[in-house]
Amino acid sequence: MAELRLEGIRKSYGDVAILHGIDLDIRDGEFIVFVGPSGCGKSTLLRAICGLEDISGGDILIGGVRVNDVPPAQRGLAMVFQSYALYPHMTVHENMAFALKLAGKPKAEIDAAVLNAAQTLQIVPLLQRRPKELSGGQRQRVAIGRAIVRQPKVFLFDEPLSNLDASLRVQMRIELAKLHRTLATTMIYVTHDQVEAMTLADRIVVLNAGRIEQVGAPLDLYHRPDNLFVAGFLGAPPMNFLAGRVSAADANGVTVTLAGGAQVTAPAQLEVGDDVTVGIRPEHIEANAIGGIPASVFGVERLGEGTYLYAKAEHSGEQIVARADPERHWVIGERVLFGAPAARVHVFDQAGKRR
Repeated sequence: MAELRLEGIRKSYGDVAILHGIDLDIRDGEFIVFVGPSGCGKSTLLRAICGLEDISGGDILIGGVRVNDVPPAQRGLAMVFQSYALYPHMTVHENMAFALKLAGKPKAEIDAAVLNAAQTLQIVPLLQRRPKELSGGQRQRVAIGRAIVRQPKVFLFDEPLSNLDASLRVQMRIELAKLHRTLATTMIYVTHDQVEAMTLADRIVVLNAGRIEQVGAPLDLYHRPDNLFVAGFLGAPPMNFLAGRVSAADANGVTVTLAGGAQVTAPAQLEVGDDVTVGIRPEHIEANAIGGIPASVFGVERLGEGTYLYAKAEHSGEQIVARADPERHWVIGERVLFGAPAARVHVFDQAGKRR
């Protein structure tokens, strides 16, 4: 196991800058998830840590040792890719043993390492099969097992579940969380799937355009996003955003007046007259609230355990999504008044910072 430190990591391809000075400390044994939209630099950063990408500036330290110029095979890391990359002519045992065999390890040591990893991943009965005889989930387990046998200081995962169907992704998320508890090893995981990020991470690193927007525990980021980008990226459906202006302010918070005169209160610190953006998550919105925001329903999604209303605010035309009572029959075109408790309302200033 090892701690990992990134100091001012930059990466450019010619004149195109991809990473803009990434600073991050990853603790020994921590499960870190890099999350962000396509093109944000998360996979590039992972490959830079692994040594598959040369960095343009900064330092990478593993266990306190600078590894900028250390070849990938000597960094003590193991990477699991989106594609399983298994040798089709080899058995599961041979695939998992391949790296140790290349390193010249004794056969008894290799067999013991493979068996131990297979027991951890519950794939012992598959050791003599070939990849074509395995399901997608089984192949991914083999790819992870191939990394485990190397006993790396840090595991790196680059969107390893994206090729699996929905039910297998759920199963593999549970298996990865269990694996982290069993091995107690530092893991860095890249995904664009916020469900994976929220359920797996000790801390999430939200990336956008090659910069870190926020780092924190999943629920801290969900309930206390630093800015509009993080607030809008985490959550499904995403947070609702409504334009408004501060009409009253005191030590307890602010009152924001929205288009059409509806008002919401929030525990924020701003000045009267400030233009702001109000953020409310769908699950925190109350339908038919007294004095709420008038809106017209144009879509209803009934999911069994809950119902989502898609509505358009009457005065501004802004879209509002709300989680509503699944037992009530909601009708397209119905007029609804939306409100929210003050403690659940987020207010962002003109720079997009949460206040």
